[in-house]
Amino acid sequence: MSEPVPGDLPDGAEDPAGFAREADGFERLWTPHRMAYIGGENKPPSAAAGSGCPFCRAPSLDDDDALVVARGELCFVVLNLYPYNPGHLMVCPYRHVAGYVDLTPEETAEVATLTQSALRVLSRASSPSGFNIGVNQGEAGGAGIAAHLHQHVVPRWTGDANFLPVVGRTKALPELLADTRAKLAAAWTSAGEPGLTSPPAPR
Repeated sequence: MSEPVPGDLPDGAEDPAGFAREADGFERLWTPHRMAYIGGENKPPSAAAGSGCPFCRAPSLDDDDALVVARGELCFVVLNLYPYNPGHLMVCPYRHVAGYVDLTPEETAEVATLTQSALRVLSRASSPSGFNIGVNQGEAGGAGIAAHLHQHVVPRWTGDANFLPVVGRTKALPELLADTRAKLAAAWTSAGEPGLTSPPAPR
């Protein structure tokens, strides 16, 4: 990639010649928004249930604001605010429980049903080559929010593990989260998958 000619930079663009670095032939893809995740900006202040937990708070908000894609009777489906790939969904129980073994049989069944729905909807909407499905349980298990169980559904495409995450610890996401949510919510409804169109009654 050639260096831009001075004076030819678009409004708001930085001149690479002014970067605080030694010239090394590499371009830089800056992702400062990731610092919110790295620094724990949106992490719950404690393990308690309530408005401090994003998975407890999300169902009380509008779907657009909370990035909720579908709502079941006991569980809901929400986009990951820090997705690994476009369409990275999470299936969460409304109830604030940390362990998979703490789910009731009914919650366990609905997590499974909504996960299957998520796979079908993502397959129709974005034609992934495969999926990663799983629960990171406990901080040692990699859970970002360990106190409220959530199952990840990550669409994968052949060749998506390119040099950016391997070398630059950066993931390129070609679609805004709000646009992804709207697309998947519409696909969920048109496919006739299970889910409520309005928030459930307070518990």
